[in-house]
Amino acid sequence: MSQQNQPQGRRPSSETAPDAPAGGAHPDVGSRLSPPVPASGVPDVAPSVHRAGTEPSAPQAAEKPSAENQVTEHRAGQGTEDGSAHRVTDDRAGHRDSEHAQAGVAASRDAAASSATDRGTGGAQAPHPAGNAEDPGTAPAASDTEEETVDFPSEDLVYGRIPVSDVSPVVEGGRFPATAIPGEDIRVMATAFREGHDSLGVTAVLYDPQGRETQRRAMTLVETGTDRYQAWLRPEYEGRWSFAVEGWSDLYGTWHHAAEIKLGVGQDVELMFQEASLLFDAACKESDRGHQEVRAFEGAAEAMRDTSLTPEQRWQIATSETLRGYVAQRPLRDLVSSSEHYPIEVEREAAGRGAWYEFFPRSEGATYDPATGTWTSGTFRTAVSALDRAASMGFDVAYLPPIHPIGRNHRKGPNNTLTAGEQDPGSPWAIGGPEGGHDTIHPDLGTFEDFDAFVAHAHELGLEVALDLALQASPDHPWVTEHPQWFTTRADGSIAYAENPPKKYQDIYPLNFDNDPQGLAAEVLRVVELWISHGVDIFRVDNPHTKPLWFWEWLIARVREDHPDTVFLAEAFTRPAMMHGLAKAGFQQSYSYFTWRNTKEEIEEYLEEISHETSGFYRPNFFVNTPDILTEYLQFGGPAAFKVRAALAATASPLWGVYAGFELFEHVARPGAEEYIDNEKFQLRPRDFDAAVERGESLVPYITRLNQIRRDHPALGDLQNLTVQSTSDDAIVAFSKTKTVQRDGVEVKDTVVVVVNTDPHATREATVWLDLAPLDLRDEDFNEDGSFWVDDLISGASWKWGTHNYVRLDPYVEPAHVLSIRRRVK
Repeated sequence: MSQQNQPQGRRPSSETAPDAPAGGAHPDVGSRLSPPVPASGVPDVAPSVHRAGTEPSAPQAAEKPSAENQVTEHRAGQGTEDGSAHRVTDDRAGHRDSEHAQAGVAASRDAAASSATDRGTGGAQAPHPAGNAEDPGTAPAASDTEEETVDFPSEDLVYGRIPVSDVSPVVEGGRFPATAIPGEDIRVMATAFREGHDSLGVTAVLYDPQGRETQRRAMTLVETGTDRYQAWLRPEYEGRWSFAVEGWSDLYGTWHHAAEIKLGVGQDVELMFQEASLLFDAACKESDRGHQEVRAFEGAAEAMRDTSLTPEQRWQIATSETLRGYVAQRPLRDLVSSSEHYPIEVEREAAGRGAWYEFFPRSEGATYDPATGTWTSGTFRTAVSALDRAASMGFDVAYLPPIHPIGRNHRKGPNNTLTAGEQDPGSPWAIGGPEGGHDTIHPDLGTFEDFDAFVAHAHELGLEVALDLALQASPDHPWVTEHPQWFTTRADGSIAYAENPPKKYQDIYPLNFDNDPQGLAAEVLRVVELWISHGVDIFRVDNPHTKPLWFWEWLIARVREDHPDTVFLAEAFTRPAMMHGLAKAGFQQSYSYFTWRNTKEEIEEYLEEISHETSGFYRPNFFVNTPDILTEYLQFGGPAAFKVRAALAATASPLWGVYAGFELFEHVARPGAEEYIDNEKFQLRPRDFDAAVERGESLVPYITRLNQIRRDHPALGDLQNLTVQSTSDDAIVAFSKTKTVQRDGVEVKDTVVVVVNTDPHATREATVWLDLAPLDLRDEDFNEDGSFWVDDLISGASWKWGTHNYVRLDPYVEPAHVLSIRRRVK
């Protein structure tokens, strides 16, 4: 086995971002300007740390500069030759850019602070007292001081000058990247706070794969009193991006708050305007200010010193709309403290957006001869009709169950019976026979040449082909005799078959990854790369939760090293910890619990979870059914239930899927089971889809419309922008999605509001209470009466809506509204 095929570890973790090119970092990083003198006249700087029982000498205490001179000394110690404010730019991923040197600090402390700016990721960069270079904590050797200082271990501090913590999306402390797709809006959250009462600012910063800053967004408080902030970042193309959160002292906000209070009662009036003049003077000297901004700050600074103006006039100038706009664009910041840089893996669109259509190629074009009682399997040549059908409905991915030879030993018969007849094809998941295993095509389906033509036709239609990767074997698989160590041997010498008590799968042998992990891993890698060479870039992995996480972490990373476009979907219906672990280990998407979330309460709770709690790493694919799963909701809900589930799945998640037969309202279950009678897993099942459409007994038009709506409305392509809205009825679910996009160079806001009656048997009426904030409405979007227009994308009807809206949904007519808000009506 060659070295490159051996397991080499986990999925790549975050790497330090390359140094940003000169000028690439935002000028706001670091101390933007000298802070105004605090009202107390004492600089906001921690004193030297002394050992217990010692005090600073009298001469040092006497050297404290006057309040008015503190800003001047700060600039002289840290600024440029022209006196402009000094900026400290931390351009290494994961490093903090704290600024600790302040006004009135001795030159020795200034020097220590400037060297501490880029000192690792451990926390605040606290200044060391000047002293022995090998022991920064050693007191100066000068004999004229008795001050004895202690070590100030900046490397061990967790908090920066402005504490920033609990950042998200962060996966396993940053060891795994959060995930995104190009153009997706990512919610960044963090807790930020500070001592005292000065104003605080928080900023989210996005860095591209080259380490260059590309976006900087002000974070807003989620809820008063929580210290929890959020903002949205949008990476535009594939690659390993990163982000950080900065907390900083808001100089203008601090002044504005204090001045508003004091001027209101006539207290410290001239002092407040003196502080404002120093603040605006320093802002003038920032190199990133435009000429008009500089003139505006110069004029404001001069006005603050002009005692011929009334306090009211000077206040109006200091708080003018123009000046506040400049401050909002480029805040006056100090004491900037950054979190670590956390990774975001931006993968291709198919990893996070798409509509899947599952079908069995062997059923497509299969025929039955009643004269002989024999079946003829469909082939890849006849199955191109299924590709045409999927493309015409607007699907993006054609997913095929296993296409390999099927074992004869313990083959299952119809409806999972233990005895199979000569004509029974067996389960495709019982992989392997005399013809071969995972690297072989079932001879009934055709040859590799036929498969290549099938894939080529799919690509011509704009479809990708997803292939099932089921790591298990029938008793007839070549692996059983060639590599018996890849299986579990029981005490009686037999190989253990798959069991999920009380279910038994005698036709399937699970793999054991503990006996020969390198050999088995290398073989699976070979199989995956074989199918990639035949045009398969997406794998739906069967039961990945029955294999160790280390294997998936290694395999997915190893495959993506050479084939970065490869996408893996986890077919895992199991405990949340395992499903989340699979996502963190590398699976770009997963089956989900949506299948069993049917009541209003269940749906709302799950939508909140997948859009707000796990969206940084877990992408749910909302399959409405599978060959194994036919829920009671679909069994007894009638055609309306199928519409409800399709509408919810297609609009709530950027990923959704349908197994063939859903569009025909197939709903009869095997008695006592949650799966189809005459299950296609165990027999051929050709269907006449066209005849059902002609009879009006097909969901094809509805599915086609939903997929078209998904293509037309980019808001539906994101996951994290979902907001659950309130309704008065216990069966009506409502949620909204909003996204801003560019169309022909113009910024356009797209908002979709979905209202669904989850009761498939009865008409429901309700009031829908809309929280307007997530809808991001502007004045031009409202009618003169304060309402706004919504257009139903399903029925074509239009209504005027507002914060309180009446709905009546008849499941026998239309159980769902999919509404688009009309923009710029005036």
